[in-house]
Amino acid sequence: MAKNVNPNEMSFLDHLEELRWHLIRSTIAVVIIGAVAFILKDFIFNTVLFGPKQADFPTYQLFCNISKFLGFSDAFCIDRLNFEVQSRVMAGQFSAHIWTSIWAGFILGFPYILYELWKFISPGLYEKERKNSKGFILIASFLFFLGVLFGYYVVAPLSIRFLASYSVSPEIHNDIDLSSYISTVRAAVIACGLIFELPIIIFFLTKVGLVTPEILKKYRKISLVVVLILSAVITPPDVASQIVVALPILILYQISIYISKVVLRKEAKKAKKNAKSN
Repeated sequence: MAKNVNPNEMSFLDHLEELRWHLIRSTIAVVIIGAVAFILKDFIFNTVLFGPKQADFPTYQLFCNISKFLGFSDAFCIDRLNFEVQSRVMAGQFSAHIWTSIWAGFILGFPYILYELWKFISPGLYEKERKNSKGFILIASFLFFLGVLFGYYVVAPLSIRFLASYSVSPEIHNDIDLSSYISTVRAAVIACGLIFELPIIIFFLTKVGLVTPEILKKYRKISLVVVLILSAVITPPDVASQIVVALPILILYQISIYISKVVLRKEAKKAKKNAKSN
């Protein structure tokens, strides 16, 4: 096991050994949760993964109701999604089962992975910094799962509906490969989960002096372009979908500016207090 020594006296190799055990414990947690997901195959695939494939998925129903409310009749309503999912590789279904379980282990085990990361970096912080960052795991986990839900209930359905209904000729029927379908859902869910960590990232970058509110405001226009490009990458190429995805990211960017201001304000108060005491 890793040595139980004072972090201030640890050598570079000791730090690597410590990191190795944190990674091992995180991997074990992912594998254990993944094993549970592997057993719950029917729920993971039929209910969760193939949920956005069904016409009665809550997102489609919501958009249908909104379109009717706005007077667009049933323009956004669907009876069925015109595509079939197929597996064209001998080990395709088994491989999909294994990797989907592992990714489920990563998503559900994310709070524990954060905990192990925090255990690794926290010894290098001052006692006051550790206290001020006490809610790190809770807030970061909340933002991640909020992003996962956004990806699953908004980005994935929009992508699936657009791509499944897109056609260049009535002669072509969409038979989507299992791995392609799963990767579409997975990319939407995990990308949004990580994007929603932006306020946490800005918090730590501000703490180490790499980011200030002025910098964030200065590059706001560039950030808007980056957000639109990012939205175009993780959503289908229609304007409505990109706007739906871009809005929460822009809101997170504004929240990040506010967080950066708060961090700098607290740092300034701390410096002023230390100056008076000296």
